[in-house]
Amino acid sequence: MTLNRRDFTRLGALGLAARFAPALPAQPAQKKVRYAVIGLGTIAGHFMPAARSTTNSEITALVSGHRDKAERIAAQYNVPPAAIYNYDNFDQIAANPNVDAVYVALPNSMHAEYTIRAAKAGKHVLCEKPMSTTVAEAESMIAACKTAGVRLMIAYRCHYEPTNLRAVQLIRSGALGQVQTIESAFGFNCSAGQWRLNKKLAGGGPLFDVGIYSLNACRYLTGEEPAALSAYASTIDRDGRFNEVEENVSWTMKFPSGVVAACNTTYGGVMEGYFRVHGSKGWLEVNNAFVYEGLHLRAEFGETRLDEPNPARDPSHFQAEAEHFSHCIQSNLEPKSPGEEGLRDMRLITQIYKSAGIDL
Repeated sequence: MTLNRRDFTRLGALGLAARFAPALPAQPAQKKVRYAVIGLGTIAGHFMPAARSTTNSEITALVSGHRDKAERIAAQYNVPPAAIYNYDNFDQIAANPNVDAVYVALPNSMHAEYTIRAAKAGKHVLCEKPMSTTVAEAESMIAACKTAGVRLMIAYRCHYEPTNLRAVQLIRSGALGQVQTIESAFGFNCSAGQWRLNKKLAGGGPLFDVGIYSLNACRYLTGEEPAALSAYASTIDRDGRFNEVEENVSWTMKFPSGVVAACNTTYGGVMEGYFRVHGSKGWLEVNNAFVYEGLHLRAEFGETRLDEPNPARDPSHFQAEAEHFSHCIQSNLEPKSPGEEGLRDMRLITQIYKSAGIDL
């Protein structure tokens, strides 16, 4: 199926761009998928208004350790007091018929526990990335959801975002010729005191948090899994922030086709999220590739010059992923970024840390 830029923008706005899916025939109106949001931090603050802006999703329950905060947010989303849970009584959600699915927006080390508890409660699970902090946890999450007969999707929102999909389409169409190399990076200067710097909560440093975007992008841009990799890690700033996790990680990957990728991530400096793909006939790059707005694709190949800023604004990425997962639940379909996708990244993250000489 060949899609032009206008097609992708239209499909992306409808949340249907993933995997270049054709327009679906009109369907009877279905009941919205009702979500319990577990954890009310920053990322949940992006997801909740996005879910509310869809046609097939709504927020009907909250899970938080801070009752006062939960009550304030509940008032915004018409969530009844009885549908506010804490982490101790969370399992009671099994008896709530107004919850079909959960959105896990907790620190990384808590993803496995609450995914498994939600599955045992009979609820579908949309879990933030990274899906876990170990390969064993990821495997347990997948197994628990399969045993319970519920769907598990990892919130790789870039899989549903039009500019990233446009880049994939151009590569698949052969516009760049044979891809030779990819460069990608994402990082920021992490301030002291954040949970991201606590290894018990985060699992590791910037690779778990933002480097995973570059790792995953290299996989969806090539459509391949790395055949070999090599990595280095370092800590330059000895200011106390990096007593538990590393500051920088750099790694290279070679794919079966011969494509070589070079990636960097950091918690110690400003590193705009981007990827650049070099092919035998040209190149393309996306700047601000992994953030919520301001994405910009540029490319040159043959006589063609592309300059395509994306005007979409937050929370469009979250809206697309919520719409997709809700559609999968309603239609009994497998999500485009299932648990197995997260597991593949967890296995690669483990290999990267091993190559860099870091124990997880």
